[in-house]
Amino acid sequence: MQSQCFCSVNITAPILICLCLFLRVTANNRFVLWKMGVTHVLNAAHGTSYSHGGQDFYGATIDYYGVPAHDLPSFDISQFFFSAAQFIHNALNTPGAKILVHCAVGVSRSASLVLAYLMINHHLPLLEAIKTVKEHRWISPNRGFLKHLRNLDAQLRQRKDWNKGRTAEQATPSTFT
Repeated sequence: MQSQCFCSVNITAPILICLCLFLRVTANNRFVLWKMGVTHVLNAAHGTSYSHGGQDFYGATIDYYGVPAHDLPSFDISQFFFSAAQFIHNALNTPGAKILVHCAVGVSRSASLVLAYLMINHHLPLLEAIKTVKEHRWISPNRGFLKHLRNLDAQLRQRKDWNKGRTAEQATPSTFT
């Protein structure tokens, strides 16, 4: 399987992000990361055999955040939604930053955290976030992660400021079955 990049995508004008979803093979190659200009790494499989280590492995040139998530429907990935979204947000607000988000295959754990980021920071409903990412990369969060993302979607819609400035169509609840 070849690494694919979800990069330089205009999510909400004028916000331009550089966010990459990759396989662990790419994330474990410091030379490739250096050539790509990666400045931040979010590892959604931290502490498993898919991680060569944290900040010690990447050194001082890359900011690292590890999420010890297991790709199991019973794992509560929602406990990391806001901290991962904050890490991504902070990275993308750093001039010249490029963030790589990965797990083992780049389709479930890391994809779920990227979806949560888009929902939390860009006010995208779950279905719209999924469509946005799928335009650039095939993803397949496990059913447990989808349940947590649906709960996040409902939670965010309860916030008074979430629907502000959205059309009626954009503000309607998303469904994903």
